[in-house]
Order: sequence, then C-alpha cells, then structure tokens
Amino acid sequence: MKVLSFGEILLRLASPGYTKLFQKDSLEATFCGGEANVAVSLANFGVQSEFLTVVPDNDIGHASLNALCYFGVDTSKAFFKNGRMGLYYLEKGASQRPSRVIYDRVFSSIALAEPTDFDWDKLFDGVSWFHWTGINPALSDNMVQICERACKKAKEKGITISCDLNFRKNLWSSEKAQKVMSNLVQYVDVCIANEEDADKVLGIKAPNNNVESGKLNKSGYEYVAKEICKRFGCKKVAITLRESINASHNGWSGMIYDATGVARYSAHYNMDIVDRVGGGDSFTGAMIYSLITGKNDKDAIEFAVAASCLKHSIEGDFNRVTVSDVENLIKNGGNGRVQR
Repeated sequence: MKVLSFGEILLRLASPGYTKLFQKDSLEATFCGGEANVAVSLANFGVQSEFLTVVPDNDIGHASLNALCYFGVDTSKAFFKNGRMGLYYLEKGASQRPSRVIYDRVFSSIALAEPTDFDWDKLFDGVSWFHWTGINPALSDNMVQICERACKKAKEKGITISCDLNFRKNLWSSEKAQKVMSNLVQYVDVCIANEEDADKVLGIKAPNNNVESGKLNKSGYEYVAKEICKRFGCKKVAITLRESINASHNGWSGMIYDATGVARYSAHYNMDIVDRVGGGDSFTGAMIYSLITGKNDKDAIEFAVAASCLKHSIEGDFNRVTVSDVENLIKNGGNGRVQR
C-alpha cells in the first residue's frame, strides 16, 4: 500500500543541547516538517512512502529532498518553484523552562504555490492513503484551495484520508483555523489530534479538562472524539494524551475512538525527554502504519504510543525506530536495559 504525505519540509536550526538560542555561536541544522516526519516514520516501518512538497531549486532545496531519500522516502513527485526554504529556530526546554519555536517561513516555495501547479489525478496514481495536516492551509490562502482540491480528488478516487489537526498559533488564529478546517475535515477518514487542537481548530473542548494542569479526563476525550465523528463524518479519531509535568518529564498515552462508539486506550509511559518536537508526528506515522497493516484498534494505539514514546528519546524531528524497536518496547516495558 502506497501512502502520499503532503506538506512543507523545513530547515530546522536548533541551539546545541539545551542551551538558549544564540547562547553559543552555532546552530545545529537538520530538515523536518510535520508531514515529512510522518513520511520518514512510514518508510522506516517498510511502507511505500511518498512525499509531495515544493522547494526552491537551489542547494538547500535539493539537500532537503536528499535527507528524505536517505530513509527511503520517494520524493519523485516533489517539484521546484520560486521562493525560499522555510525555516524554524528551536530552543529545547528543560525542567520548568519550555521549548520555544520561532518560524521564518513567509514567502516559502510551497506557500507561493498555485492550485494549478498540482495535477492530483497524476499525483494520486497508485496511492491508497493520503496524509496532510492543518499546517498546510495555515501557510497561505492558496494552500487552502490546494488542500480542498486534493481532498475532493482523493475522495473521488476512494483514497483513505488522514489529517493531523496540528494547530500552530504562530501561523494563524484559532478563528481562521476553525473557519477553514471545519470545511476540510469533512473529507477526513482518520483524524489525529490532541486536546488543544480539537479546541482551537474545531471548537470542540473536552468538558472539565485543563491542558495546563497535567491531569487527564478520559471521558472528556471520548466526548471530543465522538463529536468529531458526529460533526464531520470521520471514521476514527486518534488522540495523544500528554501529561506535562515539566519540559523534561511527561506522561504519555493515547486513545483511538471508532465512529461506532468504542474507545481504546494504550499503556501509559513516563518519559524523560531528549527532544519533544516531532513526537506527535511519530504517533501519526505509527498509527497510519498500524491501520494499513490491519492491526485492530487496541494494537494500533499501543503501537502508535510506543513508537512516539521512543521518538521523545531521539534528537531531531525524524523518528529513527523500526517495527522491531517498537515491538520490543511494548513487550519489555522500556526498562532501558542494554540489548546484547
């Protein structure tokens, strides 16, 4: 089964270790992006993974695609266009100091793309699953049209559509996100979210839940998932459940809800975090892998949460784990003993 992921690939410039931005005279450069992170996870799990993006025709644009090819992601559908490479600056948090992200992606090549640049009939050739996120339409009004055309064509072709709501307050307002995404989510089969996304993007809030408290209200998340299915016709909703004790230590679990009304929960992990960014994307990639390989909902949520738990221990946005790595965590419980 072939999965096409669509979105912007970025150059990530991070302060070394846990230093503050420009505390030292160097930045660590890697490539990343919500949808690209998913494509890499899928390739690592052995899935035919394609990535569609638009980048500048220069050394940086070519290097970004080469970074994906290293993992076995097919970038043959990506194309070049005027504009620039999108950037983000990262300062990783520690203890009570939160991580910080600064975006610099105005006038990027993909933000300047036109709806006529995309021939979705050809782009969807041989594709069984299409993945995009709420970051895409936040980039430009053109991208709103592009995403809608893509979703309509995917529906016409019987392609399964997944979307991670991925609200980014530094890209657009909650009011605009709700206006745009309320239209686009109607095409989505599998919706991935967290408690903040559902509220900010779709206006659906878990009752009696406070994301800042670090405490979870399971019945509230079932309510949110049920409302998403009822209002937008999604078949499944997968929600990450994060307990933020501080920037270095989080509780981590997840839930998958089927439109028939059944919710399944994963095991719970206590994580000491090396790099949080990309954790949600690794959950999404593992969830897509689980569903296309026929796992039942309980096994799917266990696999997705375990895969994303491991990602939090890995530097960079990309999750570099294999299926066997994830299965070992599920089986052994993550005691950290040396594998010999």
